Amino acid sequence: MASLNRIILIGRVAKVPELRYTPSGAAVANFRLAVDRKFSKNNETDFIPIVAWRRLAEICNEYLTKGKLVAIEGSLQVRTYEDKDGQKRTAFDVVADEMQMLDRGTGGGGAGGSEEQRRPNYDREPVGAPNGGGGYGHGGGYPPTDDGLGIDDIPF
Repeated sequence: MASLNRIILIGRVAKVPELRYTPSGAAVANFRLAVDRKFSKNNETDFIPIVAWRRLAEICNEYLTKGKLVAIEGSLQVRTYEDKDGQKRTAFDVVADEMQMLDRGTGGGGAGGSEEQRRPNYDREPVGAPNGGGGYGHGGGYPPTDDGLGIDDIPF
């Protein structure tokens, strides 16, 4: 059976992106996303570390501010390391592939505006999507096939 490592989060930026560059020149941004636990009676919040690379890192650094509502899609990355005391530690990060800002206007609340403005636009390709599709409203990014079948050849 195939495996799948995919995470979709919607939350508010808790820590603004910190942009750095690797020695090879690749941009990397680290920030935290505050995501509420809806199933908890205590209204607990998780602060999830997000890592964005290359152009998406630069976009996150430019546009994301504390409190902004965003959707992040990516994968879970598990790292192990030794701390300064020699103890083995494990860290979990979400490596972002796509980011979509959900707040409308400059108010930052996201609750204002008409119903049409609040409805997500699934036809727009999310930031960071690879060329050739794969985003919302696309056919999965697969090229059309020409298998030689015409509309009259289909049995239904």
